[in-house]
Amino acid sequence: MNLFERVKNILMAPKKEWQVIKGEKYSVMDLFVKYAIILAAIPAVCGFIGYAVFGFSFGYGSFTLPFAINIKWAVFTYILSLVGVFVIGFIIDLLAPSFGSTKNLAESMKVVVFAYTASWIGGIFSIIPALSFIGLLAGIYSLYLMYVGLEIVKSVPKDKMVGYFITTIIVTIAVYFITGVIISSLVFGGYALTGAL
Repeated sequence: MNLFERVKNILMAPKKEWQVIKGEKYSVMDLFVKYAIILAAIPAVCGFIGYAVFGFSFGYGSFTLPFAINIKWAVFTYILSLVGVFVIGFIIDLLAPSFGSTKNLAESMKVVVFAYTASWIGGIFSIIPALSFIGLLAGIYSLYLMYVGLEIVKSVPKDKMVGYFITTIIVTIAVYFITGVIISSLVFGGYALTGAL
């Protein structure tokens, strides 16, 4: 797998690239080692730089995160983003038979991992926190990529596609929210307590 070509093609010509991906064989380990763990580092690294250099803006002032807090944020964000991708793939695989598809963890994980490309690449904008909203738009595009991927790779019948996709969105949002709460608790909980003391 050529990483650069895969990223470019899945973003620029998703329907064509999903057809190519459908014919490729990957283990779950391959998907993470050769793709996910590389791209998932982008939001974490760029966010780390952004919070260290530009920081948060509040009214007329701004502040940067202390190094120890910032590095914890980056590490937990990186690890939990990968955990989140695995959990989403695992759940949509469990649900596949209910929507006319078949259980195949590698294929389900393939859809989630490659669909997340847009979100990970959008993480580049985290380097300037004020532009991080662009990452949200990239996340929305990832949902579109997931829709196309489910339809092509998982061969979901058209009459069940909407239901499967809506369920996938709910699962994705739930996982995103839960991982966000965990990160905030692990990284900022102790910091807030220390500040209060």
